[in-house]
Amino acid sequence: MTISSITKKNNLSKFQFQVYQLCSQIPLGHVSTYKKIAQILHSSPRAIGQALRNNPFSPAAVPCHRVIESNFFIGGYRGESAKKGPIKATIKQKKLAKEGVLFNCKGYLQKGLRKDRIFTNFI
Repeated sequence: MTISSITKKNNLSKFQFQVYQLCSQIPLGHVSTYKKIAQILHSSPRAIGQALRNNPFSPAAVPCHRVIESNFFIGGYRGESAKKGPIKATIKQKKLAKEGVLFNCKGYLQKGLRKDRIFTNFI
C-alpha cells in the first residue's frame, strides 16, 4: 500500500502527507530531528510530533521512530514522551538500536554518532 492510497483512505491533511513524505526519506541507521522537518515545512517541531503521533504508515513506509529532538534526546513515540534523566529502554530506543543508532542511559544519542547519523538531505 502506498502513502498516496492511504492518504485518500484516511483523509490526511496536506501537512500530514508532507511530514510523512519527508520522514519516509530517513534511511535505516540514521535519524533526523523534529526541528529540521519543521524548518523545511515552515512549521513547529511540536506540529511535526503531532503529525507523527498519528502516523498510519508506521513503521514500514514512514519510520517515525527515526525522528528525535534537536538536542539529540530520543523524544517521544506513539504519543508517549520520554522523560529526561535515566530512562528505561523505550520501544523507540530498541527499534533504533536494532538499526545501529544508540543512545546513552539518559536517552541522548551517543556523541560518536551525532555527526554521522543525523540525516538532513531531504528532497
